Amino acid sequence: MQSFRSELEDLNNPVVEKDILELGQKIAQFKEGKLDEEKFRSLRLARGVYGQRQPGVQMIRIKIPYGKMTTKQLRRLCIVSDEYSKGRLHTTTRQCIQIHYVSLDRTPELWAELEKDQITLREACGNAVRNVTASIDAGINPDEAFDVSPYAHNIFEFFLRQPFGQELGRKFKISVSGAENDNAFSFMHDVGLIAKVKDGVKGFKVMVGGGLGAQPRMAELAYEFIPVNEVIPFIEACVRLFDRYGERANRAKARLKYLVADWGIEGLKERIDEIRLSLTNQTYEMTEDVPRAYSGPNTNYQTAPETVIEDQAAYDLWYQTNVKDQKQEGYKSVYIRLTSGDFYTNEARILADLVDGYAGDDIRISINQGLQLRYVQPESLPYVYSVLKSINMVKPGFNSTMDVTACPGTTTCNLGISDSTHAAVEMEKFMEVKHPDMVFNEEIKIKISGCMNSCGQHSLAQIGFHGSTLKQKETKKIMPALQVLLGGGAVSDGEGRVSDKVIKIPSKRALQGLDIILNEYKNNRKEGEGFNEYYDRTGKIHFYDLLKPLTDLSEIKDEDFVDWGSSDAFIKAIGTGECAGVIVDLVATLLMDVEEKIGLAQEALEQDLYPDSIHHSYASMVNGAKALLTGYGVKNNQLNKVVSNFDETAVNSGDIELGGSFADLVYQIDKHAPNKAFAEKFLGDAKTFYNQLVALRQRQLADTKA
Repeated sequence: MQSFRSELEDLNNPVVEKDILELGQKIAQFKEGKLDEEKFRSLRLARGVYGQRQPGVQMIRIKIPYGKMTTKQLRRLCIVSDEYSKGRLHTTTRQCIQIHYVSLDRTPELWAELEKDQITLREACGNAVRNVTASIDAGINPDEAFDVSPYAHNIFEFFLRQPFGQELGRKFKISVSGAENDNAFSFMHDVGLIAKVKDGVKGFKVMVGGGLGAQPRMAELAYEFIPVNEVIPFIEACVRLFDRYGERANRAKARLKYLVADWGIEGLKERIDEIRLSLTNQTYEMTEDVPRAYSGPNTNYQTAPETVIEDQAAYDLWYQTNVKDQKQEGYKSVYIRLTSGDFYTNEARILADLVDGYAGDDIRISINQGLQLRYVQPESLPYVYSVLKSINMVKPGFNSTMDVTACPGTTTCNLGISDSTHAAVEMEKFMEVKHPDMVFNEEIKIKISGCMNSCGQHSLAQIGFHGSTLKQKETKKIMPALQVLLGGGAVSDGEGRVSDKVIKIPSKRALQGLDIILNEYKNNRKEGEGFNEYYDRTGKIHFYDLLKPLTDLSEIKDEDFVDWGSSDAFIKAIGTGECAGVIVDLVATLLMDVEEKIGLAQEALEQDLYPDSIHHSYASMVNGAKALLTGYGVKNNQLNKVVSNFDETAVNSGDIELGGSFADLVYQIDKHAPNKAFAEKFLGDAKTFYNQLVALRQRQLADTKA
């Protein structure tokens, strides 16, 4: 442990050091039965540690803001994956990196290793503000309004470790697109931004309240334009409102999109006005001076060796589909198609070496799970191709119909119903043989999720699938199935389409289904008619009738009861779950958390972090009330309900004396600017309230024993 502590000190970042040590301490407390399982789960998820389907191991999600990595960071990821996992790296649809099969005990060491190159796990999972995603071509797209990379970085840095964003009802997602093609999908985010310039001023179009999952909803327009200095305060207000009013008991309803649907955009703005004074900043000047966010040409290009292309047709196809012009004259960007987002450390190290000599030091992860290299000189392309070919990274058709997006599914995920990863592999193989022309089609996207939760973004695909099951009536046996969805996708400038559920078919018949769908479109479309246009013209029932024969289970085969990538008979089962904890006194555990938050408020006050101190004081009071309501047997699904229920249960009954209502006490936060004087007063109020809660709890326990 001493050597581990020494490594932490070498990071020269007290905040990160404290964070990592805390994770280690909480792991120990959990294993000793001193920490409630739910509380521990919330804490580790907010630090990127996610329980796998397989017992005893964790998936680690690594936050890569707007998908940008340097070669040094990529090599650090390789070191970590080799040491703590199995040498595999997995890219996600939120531009993160995941590694699997990690021991819980080793996660603090792993995190410390990553931080040596400024890579964090913080808020990569859990009920927090998640990774900020952005256009993969930010900075090099000829059609962009401006490079959004530094703005995405400002947003990432501002919300990292913010107290008000740590214990939300569920996740909160932000995207930033640089152009009207909206290739960061603003329409499916809690807050989606699209770069605009108005009268010479940089700003954003703002979309609010989008989300996928089992009940997808497209975002609504909040503002056609706001200047960049108003963006972060607006997002902060949305996060704070979601924290206070968002659903907490029913996870299916615990997203900002349900509040927006309930309140409407004008209602949302009214509530923002009510809490505006309490925001950390009334305006926030985002700086473009973020060297880490930009990319540029290599400072020391190597001369590429003379390279003979043995298969010119294959090279030409790769060049046509995977190489693009940048807005910077004389440079090309190279795109790498990764099946299911998987690649390995031996390949990654060769890739890093290649970039060091022949590209800018900027590798970006795409939303469709691929990679992008920048600032490649045209004369180096044959050599770049030859090196990429040696590591199986020259599959043509990046971002085409051939490029299937898929979440891990049942390979590692607890929630997976079927194996989306291997289904994607088989679909890509099938397409190469039966529909090779689709390598040029960038309109039709195929996306697969292992369940309805849409981690593979099936809800916004022209052709989507999600894991499910079917039962054969005669034998009652369960087989893996895929729900077919059609007609989704991005439109432009904040508009998107949710795909329609059409029909459920056995997983092993998915290739036949895909063949039917594509042949129908290719053989019967009008000239120039896109897939969604054809789908709108012919209708959902038309495709249902076409696919209906695939649902006939009268002549089912044994292989239909075995999922893709498996040799065993299919069993519908949620994974084995995460580590079980021992039973503890939940109220006592919650009160310990309250005491901890008061300590954080005091610490923040001493460091002149007044907004942080104020939020910790607020959270301590609301969580304290929630703890005591648990003792009363009162359940709460929203934090604002905690406030009203505590008044009704504890204050109005006279069990606790506040000299007024609990609502008046806690909602002082909305009526004061976050300055030193109020932070000191509010912390004093929080301490007094905590002492009263402890006294009340002691009386409750005494009454119980009596």
